[in-house]
Amino acid sequence: MSGTKDKAKGLANEAVGNIKQGVGKVTGNDKLRAEGKAQEVKGEAQQIKGNVKDALKP
Repeated sequence: MSGTKDKAKGLANEAVGNIKQGVGKVTGNDKLRAEGKAQEVKGEAQQIKGNVKDALKP
């Protein structure tokens, strides 16, 4: 997977994670908030992976 694809997937995961956290907060659903936070962190990691791949390209 290219760096650009990793970054795009990372942004998508972050966005969905933020939405889950917001819905969980509004509804008082701690499980949904935790899932959202985990997905957000996964997205951040994917973006870092994409940045590293781009940096290593010749």
